[in-house]
Amino acid sequence: MASEFSTYTKEELLTKLKKQKNYFIIKMIVILLMVVFAVFSTVNNGLSFHTFLPLFFIPMSLFMHFDIKNIKKELALRK
Repeated sequence: MASEFSTYTKEELLTKLKKQKNYFIIKMIVILLMVVFAVFSTVNNGLSFHTFLPLFFIPMSLFMHFDIKNIKKELALRK
């Protein structure tokens, strides 16, 4: 079974990998800030919407991390 990245050229894969890594780092920083905000919000106001908001974004980051791994695998196959 062909991977979803098999139709990309090597240059396209490299640029996609670079973008995905940058987006992943930014998303992890935002999630970390959300977790800190959620802790402070929970301490001050008790349970609220902000307490559970980071839990919504963590699975998205996991999928992004798996995409980065798949791009790296595809690049390794092409070398």
